Amino acid sequence: MKQVFDFLAALERNNNREWFNDHREEYESARDKILVVNGILIGEIRKFDPEVPLMDPREALFRIYRDIRFSPDKRPYKTHFGSFFSKGGFKSYRAGYYFHVQPGECYLGGGIWMPPREVLKALRLAVYDHPEEMRAILGDPGFKRYFTDFDGEKLKKAPAGFPADFPHMDLLRTKSYAVGINLPDGEFLGDRLLEVSVEVFREVAKLNRFLNEALDQYL
Repeated sequence: MKQVFDFLAALERNNNREWFNDHREEYESARDKILVVNGILIGEIRKFDPEVPLMDPREALFRIYRDIRFSPDKRPYKTHFGSFFSKGGFKSYRAGYYFHVQPGECYLGGGIWMPPREVLKALRLAVYDHPEEMRAILGDPGFKRYFTDFDGEKLKKAPAGFPADFPHMDLLRTKSYAVGINLPDGEFLGDRLLEVSVEVFREVAKLNRFLNEALDQYL
C-alpha cells in the first residue's frame, strides 16, 4: 500500500493531465494493487453478506477522473481510490460497503449515501414502522465501537409526510443512512488492513440488512 500512498500524494501535488500521462504506469500499478484488495474484500464480505455478488473487482472501483463540467474546481483527477461493494453496483442505491484510500483521509464505511427522494422515503417509512429495530442496530456494542451517528446532513424539522411528534424523529431527519469511520494512515499501511476492513464491514452489515430489506418491502 505504500506505493499507492506515494502515487496519491504525488498526484495531489501534480493534479494535471500532463503529469498524469507521464506517470500512467505508476497509476496503473497503484490501481492494480487496489484491485487485489477489492478481490479479497469481495470474498470476505460475501461470508456475512451473500447479497454482495461475485463481481469483477474493477466493477467496484470508482473512476479516478473527476466530473468537472459543473464544478469550479477544474482539477481533472481524484486524489483517492474509492471502492463500493453492493448488489447492482454504484447506481443501484442498494446498501453496500465503502473502502476509501487517501493519505490523511482513509475511511471505511457503508450504508446508503444521499439516495434519491423515492429511495429515501422508503427508508424513512421502514424506520418509522420499525424504530426499535433501528435503535437496536445503532445501540449494538459492536456497531457502537465504530459508529456513533449517521454521516451527512440532517433536516432541522420533520420530513414531509411524517408526524412532527414522532418520538424517534432523529432517525428520520437524516438525509443519508450511511456510517463511516476515518482511520489513521498506519492502519492502511500496516499488515492488518484487510483484518480491520472486514471487522468494520461486518458491523456495517447489520445496518445494510435493515436498509436492503426496507427497499425490498417499501420501494
